[in-house]
Amino acid sequence: MNNIEKYRLSCTLTFGDIYGQIIVWLIVVFLSIAGGVALWTSSNQVYALGAIVLVVVLSLPFLLFSFVTTLLNHIEVSSVDPNEEEEFQVSTPGQETATSLS
Repeated sequence: MNNIEKYRLSCTLTFGDIYGQIIVWLIVVFLSIAGGVALWTSSNQVYALGAIVLVVVLSLPFLLFSFVTTLLNHIEVSSVDPNEEEEFQVSTPGQETATSLS
């Protein structure tokens, strides 16, 4: 565990990477709502509501799976040379560096 400082994690995920997944999921949801509305006008209103709920509930795990796998595919682990390590340290605004009092 002492070697954890020799590696850097970086995430290269952008909104464009998951944009298509969101669009496909919205199409699925809107088609299920359209099918539910078509069933709602008939006498099978319980089936219409059940169909909408079933499609939305069954599609959520697939959406979550695709988001998580896309995120994991965009995490990069790279080794850091100890001499270059100081280059990549970024200080946060308003945060001061620690100094020794000795």
